[in-house]
Amino acid sequence: MTTRIRKVAVLGAGVMGSGIAAHLANSGVRALLLDIVPPKAAPGEDTSSKAFRNKFVLGALANMRKQRPSPIVSEQVFTAIEVGNFEDDMARIAECDWVIEVVKEDMAVKQALFAKVEQHARKGAIISSNTSGLSIAGMLQGRGEDFRKNFLVTHFFNPVRYMKLLELVAGKETDPEVVRTIHRFGEEVLGKGIVYGKDTTNFIANRIGVYGMMRTISAMREAEMTVEEVDKIFGPAMGRPKSAVFRTADIVGLDTFIHVAKNCYDTLAHDERRDTFATPDFLQKMVEKGMLGDKSGSGFYKKAKGGGGDGEKEILALDLNTLEYRKQNKVRYESLGAAKEVEDVRERVATVMKGQDKAAKFAERVTLDVLAYSSRRIPEIADDIVNVDRGVRWGFGWDLGPFETWDAYGVRAGVARMKELGIEPAPWVEQMLAAGRESFYGVQDGRDTYWDIPSKSVKPVQENARTQRVEYLKRGNKKITGNDSASLWDMGDGVTLLEFHSKMNSIDDAIIAMMNTALDETEKNHLGLVIGNDGSNFSAGANIMAMLMAAKSDEFEAIRKMAAAFQAANQRMRYSPVPVVSAPFNLTLGGGAEAAMGANAIQASAELYMGLVEVGVGLIPGGGGTMQLMRNVYGNYSTDKDFDPLPFLKKVFLSIGTAKVATSAEEAREAGFLKDSDGISANRDFLLADAKQRVLGMAKSGFRAPRPTRFRLAGPSGAATIDMMLYDMQLNNQISAHDRKIGQKLARVLTGGDTSPTALVTEEQLLELELEAFLSLTGEEKTQDRLMFMLEKGKPLRN
Repeated sequence: MTTRIRKVAVLGAGVMGSGIAAHLANSGVRALLLDIVPPKAAPGEDTSSKAFRNKFVLGALANMRKQRPSPIVSEQVFTAIEVGNFEDDMARIAECDWVIEVVKEDMAVKQALFAKVEQHARKGAIISSNTSGLSIAGMLQGRGEDFRKNFLVTHFFNPVRYMKLLELVAGKETDPEVVRTIHRFGEEVLGKGIVYGKDTTNFIANRIGVYGMMRTISAMREAEMTVEEVDKIFGPAMGRPKSAVFRTADIVGLDTFIHVAKNCYDTLAHDERRDTFATPDFLQKMVEKGMLGDKSGSGFYKKAKGGGGDGEKEILALDLNTLEYRKQNKVRYESLGAAKEVEDVRERVATVMKGQDKAAKFAERVTLDVLAYSSRRIPEIADDIVNVDRGVRWGFGWDLGPFETWDAYGVRAGVARMKELGIEPAPWVEQMLAAGRESFYGVQDGRDTYWDIPSKSVKPVQENARTQRVEYLKRGNKKITGNDSASLWDMGDGVTLLEFHSKMNSIDDAIIAMMNTALDETEKNHLGLVIGNDGSNFSAGANIMAMLMAAKSDEFEAIRKMAAAFQAANQRMRYSPVPVVSAPFNLTLGGGAEAAMGANAIQASAELYMGLVEVGVGLIPGGGGTMQLMRNVYGNYSTDKDFDPLPFLKKVFLSIGTAKVATSAEEAREAGFLKDSDGISANRDFLLADAKQRVLGMAKSGFRAPRPTRFRLAGPSGAATIDMMLYDMQLNNQISAHDRKIGQKLARVLTGGDTSPTALVTEEQLLELELEAFLSLTGEEKTQDRLMFMLEKGKPLRN
């Protein structure tokens, strides 16, 4: 059978099929995307042309370019997607190592397609279905031995690029090596979290997640809760996404949501809570009226023109009694207010569930019901609690899975409260408590353990050897030193780790001090340094609250010292005698981007949102970002007399001047934030380990710090050219006078100040120009207004 997957055929170009093909291409894997030939032609269409016969697939590619959030990491990924149709191109699946079926959820349709696949797939190719509800036995009817042993279910979640979960379900005859191959490929190449389900309706995530949503909907009517109240309760306060319950249904589509719930109701005759999956009347009426959520423009919520005259739209909520839209009411409960002050998600969830107000009682009852239901589904849908928790976390975006939530509440307390409410947990839970185990999860020898139900014993949680977290270093007492905002850890093998842990990992004086301390220690006793952390984001930028307070108090010398110190720390990172590798992920903005680019190399998460966004608060980069980006973009041509720098200057100016944020690591590379030699980790869990290996590789292969870059820049004439463009934009009301002023300051830095193309500008000169411009802008009243607006509103002010 196949052991290395180089090319994959995806059969079906709908939302899921095209999303899977896109993500394969995102991951550097060639994809062949096929669909049916259109059954009807429009007037004038040539039915023999490839444009017509491949119309559905070509339409899917066109939709990918328009979708937001985008399913692709770069426009370049389209070069890895080949297109065709079932009639003309089915024989081409013989080129593929893996064939994924993603057609209509109809047994007859799938069986007919698999008959064709069996004719054309090469021997040993892996075949899988993306079904979420049809049985493996039914899909395999009529197929031969080789087909059966190479077949399994690979259930991706939509949107494929962003949802981590990949559920694997093996058939009775599936070769275990097939499962291991897809597990390894899914985890290491596609960056997915792998969960093992069983051949049951809707597998793990949808079975538990949809039960939870349906149980919430039925309970809210009894509790007289509104749509917005439910979403406020079951959002971040309970460790759930902001989309909570009803916004999630709108995103998924109410027709899709009902289909999944109905599938449970129709097939789960043995389920003691089957009635929970029955579609409520109001939900059926909404679908009949075409109120399908985002795809139709209205669902549980609807955008309407605001009454303020500013053009902004307000979000109306649905009254479930009348099915009419109304303004949302403010949702205020003491338990939710208290939860806002709690950073740790486990403590936050417990705070809500143990509150005494209406919201807390509602959250407690619904959640305990879902937890008990989850316990009763083992071993029906999965063999252990780990697969259930991972399935719900990765498939529905919960911070804590059901059993992790139960641990946060307290297992024994949860069982007692369930009995008071007439809810029945599975017998094995009380058996665990009787055996002296008070929690589902624990820690042993620095690693996570869980309660294994069949053996009635504690077992280690299985994970890939490349998984690394700061949390593991903490458990192993590997801390070298630290302060309130940053810590230095010993990763082993001669590598240290600098962790930011300020609020939002924003850059402050303490982080800058620890950057220098980290280099002092690493240069003296270690081989190299990694910069990374376990947070939600690498770093959201500088601490603008502290900056604004200093500016309002005329403490500009303090601002100058901090910015200069940050510039110096970033420069020291780059020119240290030991290699420094940064490991950015998610939000890496402003000062965070500067800290990342200050390293010798970057090992980035594939999901990276990186940019120098200071213009949004009326500033330009102040920690060396302008020079760093120029250094990356100009590269080896920075001193070349025959090289026209203007196109590259324009690229850097627009990137900083428009506060452009790359929305993937690939886009960050194209924008110049990453170099061609920098690495990308598909799976965030592996990021720190991959960065460590990069440090070791550099250190053990004769690392030498790079030489400083010098630049041949245009000087005042170049700045004047840029200002002419800014002047035109101001005349046409595209930018304000203050925007132009910021642009002029940025242009002076990027063109080298008072220089000429015959001279070479050093990095230090550019840093001085940047610091001068940064400080002058902090003193501007309109910049201070922008800083305040960002702090209050969370979005830029155009003044």
